[in-house]
Amino acid sequence: MESFFHTLKVELVHCTRFETRDQARREVFAYIETYDNRQRPHSAIGYITPGKAEPRSA
Repeated sequence: MESFFHTLKVELVHCTRFETRDQARREVFAYIETYDNRQRPHSAIGYITPGKAEPRSA
């Protein structure tokens, strides 16, 4: 989890100025759902994207 939060801060939070908490909440959700969960390679699954790993587990 520490690695995830570090990545989130470096790639989104520190380089974005949020006007409201609601905007921050929406953008963090979008980052997690559209990038981190689908496109970003993860070390726990051999540095491939989750989308490529799913067909392997089926």
